[in-house]
Amino acid sequence: MYNIEDEKYSRAKDRVVALKKFYNSLASYAFTITLLASINYYVNEWSYAWFLWAAFGWGIGLAFKAVKLLGMNPFLGKNWEDRKIQEFMNEDTDTKRWE
Repeated sequence: MYNIEDEKYSRAKDRVVALKKFYNSLASYAFTITLLASINYYVNEWSYAWFLWAAFGWGIGLAFKAVKLLGMNPFLGKNWEDRKIQEFMNEDTDTKRWE
């Protein structure tokens, strides 16, 4: 039997797991970039800040994960999905009416 509460719980649990992974990635990013910055300072005292290459590259990846996780995608977000589902459902009922 189909239970909507079980489905809601499952989706919420999946989102919590994804959020936990994101926070772990964010903590790893902060620790690693701090370590690289410390090494960079120790080796050449900021004459060339090479650790920023790693910070920017990894940061871009984290930004994309955050956009996906938090649903901030302005083009294909949740509202877009809901609108398209409704549109296709309406098309389906209109098409069957004329067949």
